[in-house]
Amino acid sequence: MESNFNKYPVIEVSNDSSSCFVGWSAIIDTLNTAIHAIEVANPKIVIDCYQGVNHEQLITTLNNGLRHDQFINSTSAFKGEEQIAEMVYPDVTDDRIFGVMTKLSISDFFDSDKLDSARKEVAKSEGVTVVYGEGAALLVDQPDLLVYLDLARWELQLRMRDAKVDNLGVKNAGLEFLRQYKQSFFVDWRVLDKHKVSLLNDIDFLIDTNKENQPKMISGEDFLKGLKTATTRPFRVVPFFDPGPWGGQWLKEVVDLDRSKINFAWGFDCVPEENSLLFSFGQHTVEVPSIDLVFQHPEALLGDAVYEKFGAEFPIRFDFLDTMDGGNLSLQVHPTSKYINKHFGMTYTQDESYYMLDAKDDAFVYLGLKDDADGEEMISELKEAQSGEVTFDADKHVKKWKIKKHDHLLIPAGTVHCSGKDSVVLEISATPYIFTFKLWDWGRLGLDGKPRPINIEHGEQVIDWTRREEWTKKNLINPIEVIEENEVWKEEKTGLHELEFIETRRHWFTGKVPHNTNGGVNVLNLVEGKEAIVESPNGHFEPFVVHFAETFIVPAAVGDYTIRPYGQSEGQQCATIKAFVRTDNWRESWVIK
Repeated sequence: MESNFNKYPVIEVSNDSSSCFVGWSAIIDTLNTAIHAIEVANPKIVIDCYQGVNHEQLITTLNNGLRHDQFINSTSAFKGEEQIAEMVYPDVTDDRIFGVMTKLSISDFFDSDKLDSARKEVAKSEGVTVVYGEGAALLVDQPDLLVYLDLARWELQLRMRDAKVDNLGVKNAGLEFLRQYKQSFFVDWRVLDKHKVSLLNDIDFLIDTNKENQPKMISGEDFLKGLKTATTRPFRVVPFFDPGPWGGQWLKEVVDLDRSKINFAWGFDCVPEENSLLFSFGQHTVEVPSIDLVFQHPEALLGDAVYEKFGAEFPIRFDFLDTMDGGNLSLQVHPTSKYINKHFGMTYTQDESYYMLDAKDDAFVYLGLKDDADGEEMISELKEAQSGEVTFDADKHVKKWKIKKHDHLLIPAGTVHCSGKDSVVLEISATPYIFTFKLWDWGRLGLDGKPRPINIEHGEQVIDWTRREEWTKKNLINPIEVIEENEVWKEEKTGLHELEFIETRRHWFTGKVPHNTNGGVNVLNLVEGKEAIVESPNGHFEPFVVHFAETFIVPAAVGDYTIRPYGQSEGQQCATIKAFVRTDNWRESWVIK
């Protein structure tokens, strides 16, 4: 199968290759030139960074090449590891997966006396002083040059798996991945994101460290220009794909992925918290975390109403779940908004839906409870199965539904569900994706050979036992409603349930379809057809071509746009699914403030 899927979408910022500095030699030369041009005595150079950069390599490189008289590592003023462990424990907890969203800041990681001493040392130092490390900016009142080393969270996770990354302020590379990831998710990323936001407008240079030993540097001005450009047009983030114990073979063919891999279970095609953006500067491409765009331009990207409710967070997630020639997902349930807020400090939960991008004739999903399911009996049998002595009979308790391509199934929090084998799900969900309570995983191990975590204790407290067969069929199975239809396009409402804050529309079309963001971010996927083109009726952005299964984002600020078949799809019927946040009737159950 020929694949047109674009795995490396690029946003053109400039046609000037000379504005991007590639490799440490060019970067060091440029920084030394910038230091030499500083017209103050005793200049202070701050090189701040995100978690996951290669400190050992960087310290050696900067010490050997960068002009300086003093080199100070900011982490030398951190609290001791035992103090940090004690400080983060209430947020990290003893749970293998879940913690609590921290309220800590980067300043909390510093020993106040050491920080005060380091600041005095920097202030009185003579010559060129370089301060390097996480939180380095806290040691200098007004840096004469501010450099930031950035890294996307997905690349950070890959390095974490390879035992190359420590959690903030401690030496623990090689710790079990789930525990290290948990500490990053609940603590490190929150702390470092808050710190990065305070620096974004003042950065003189940004260094892309996503490819080890292949750094690229752009000016802070060009970095901000790239982020601004992204708010004015449709764009795609850089997707990433991962194998899993239930993974299938469909993504390999459609996306043209590595055929030697055992499978690809997940395809994360729109998760701005962990994806990245590619900016082109002539022949050079620079990769930056897409979350930087959310931080810098939340109103233009999300829209005022969405930003008011969610803050600088991207609330919609699109991803693929590939079980084609694979296995069932885990039987699972997601917490209610009140439960996730009380126990984990999140303000909204992972309501979701399954849009069936492809399915074999025997494909199915588990969704909702059977009419005769007994809650106490079900939980008791789940706990017995967790011990490994018996197998849980899901068919006894959970309703199994046959599904086909283009079906849309709604899954509000509290609903027991599981996608079965031989299908491909486009999962449209709210973003708190770590909060899946697995109830049963079919007795299998993860790819690491270890049992996958089961969360019955949490799950049993959030299952809505009233969601039986008739309710599920009426409320969650293919709730299609035609909104408008003419000779070239048809708009359908396909969800989501009134308990969920995401709304979706499907458009079938053979000609041009008018769209408007209506002041809120739109996320779309081409679910039928080989190619389509997104255009501005007013010429405000360059035409944007998308291919089958590609997810793209239309910022709130774009307003009017159109979509029509293009290239190989001209004269044929295409379809998009569009998601946006409901803002006309906010419910407390959606977002807790």
